[in-house]
Amino acid sequence: MLTFWAEHALLPGGPADAVAIEVADGRVAKVTPGSRRRGDVLAGVTLPGFANAHSHAFHRALRGRTQAGTGTFWTWREGMYALSERLDPDSYYRLARGVYAEMALAGITTVGEFHYLHHSPGGRPYADPNAMGEALIQAAADAGIRITLLDTLYLAGGFGLPLEPAQRRFGDGSLEAWLDRVEKLDPPEHAVIGGAVHSVRAVPDEAIAAFACSTDGRPVHVHLSEQRSENEACRLEHGCSPTELLERCGLLGPDLTAVHATHLAGHDIELLRRSGTTASFCPTTERDLADGLGPARALAEAGVRLSLGTDSNAIVDMFEEARAVEMHERLVSEERGRFTAEELLEAMTRHDTLGWPDAGRIEVGARADLVTVATTTPRTAGIDPSGVVYAATAADITDVIADGRRIVAGGRHLRIDAGVELAKTIGALWT
Repeated sequence: MLTFWAEHALLPGGPADAVAIEVADGRVAKVTPGSRRRGDVLAGVTLPGFANAHSHAFHRALRGRTQAGTGTFWTWREGMYALSERLDPDSYYRLARGVYAEMALAGITTVGEFHYLHHSPGGRPYADPNAMGEALIQAAADAGIRITLLDTLYLAGGFGLPLEPAQRRFGDGSLEAWLDRVEKLDPPEHAVIGGAVHSVRAVPDEAIAAFACSTDGRPVHVHLSEQRSENEACRLEHGCSPTELLERCGLLGPDLTAVHATHLAGHDIELLRRSGTTASFCPTTERDLADGLGPARALAEAGVRLSLGTDSNAIVDMFEEARAVEMHERLVSEERGRFTAEELLEAMTRHDTLGWPDAGRIEVGARADLVTVATTTPRTAGIDPSGVVYAATAADITDVIADGRRIVAGGRHLRIDAGVELAKTIGALWT
């Protein structure tokens, strides 16, 4: 039995002081506010571990290299394709190891990795057809976090178009071949294997419908209405919005997370609400790529659950993702307080959409994931603990415990020097 003593903690019932959190076998065994100081002291504000619902780990190598200049998502994508050509299982493992260590430092205890970089350049499978996915799973283990590998179906270069040369390593050729490869994955304890449809433009509707019958209760994700041009192309091809197409194909439902959901139209929000689909926003990437602002408040008011992701990893900071949801809404509505701090924290900790329903809360029986934010930094000094979501950044995190195991102490990862590893690996990719 381990005991962590939190100076302040955000519990399901609200903020509390002097909280003793007893942990056994990686789970919370007892939570006692108002306790005497004992055990492993967590000085500051302790929150549940964060869930990064949407990540493309390899995009991290684009940080600081694609932000300048002009263009759109479509021009940015060319740089992303160029990067993807440079990766193999070994270099991807080294890159992801640094990325996931950076996430651990930012309080992320579960990552949803939207994984479509499957084969060698040109599309030829590796000797181990899941070498790239297994590299990600091992990298997460090294960093001490859990991973949901959202293995992605990617079959087309657009509506009615073949894969472009740079996209060939993303595709398996058919749904059957994708299923055959994914079934060979044997996840260890820290991993869940989920599935993803890349987008309605990258998977024909008949394959989406067949995919929807093959998920077996796994967590499933899809890029949805990220750009206006996707909506327009879908209407030309199918006479409906992407959301309506997913509804026709039977993919909407409580196991599905619709990533971005930026340009919803008509009764799209009602379709998401009625089906129980979750919407995942990635504000730092959406604004970096000039995609637009999604209808976060409208979705929440309709009863659609929200989760958050770092997507391209241009920034890895779940506080920034959460604040952006609120601040973007303030700019659109010209009103403050569009989301409560509790609603934002709930979006930051929605592990259930990644297949980990027993995480994201500091309560008895939950996974012992704890993230402590110092209240002595220039950003957090003098704050009320209940306002930590509005004040803190990832740099203010001092301690992270995942499944009862400490992975970050004193603001440093206990196994990986993320800065050194990222600099070395990314430098080698671009030389």
